[in-house]
Amino acid sequence: MTKAELINKIAEITGFTKKDTERFLDAFINVVTDSLRNGEEVSIVGFGKFAVSHRKARKGVNPQTGEPIDIPAKDVPVFRPGKKLKDAVAKK
Repeated sequence: MTKAELINKIAEITGFTKKDTERFLDAFINVVTDSLRNGEEVSIVGFGKFAVSHRKARKGVNPQTGEPIDIPAKDVPVFRPGKKLKDAVAKK
């Protein structure tokens, strides 16, 4: 599902305009992004948790040349689904 399809679906369900729905979705994305950037977790009970995970520096191999390379440490966003979401997907 694309962002446009998601906006259309939410607008259809809620009765809000697509413009208002898009503003809401953009605000949600911005709040989650800013929170993760500041080291905070965003937890939505029943849905899941957005968090930041730290990946350690490690050695790798360039697949084209086979030469060893150093991969630097970095922080990456992760999503951990909640129990309700896991159960809903499992019951397809």
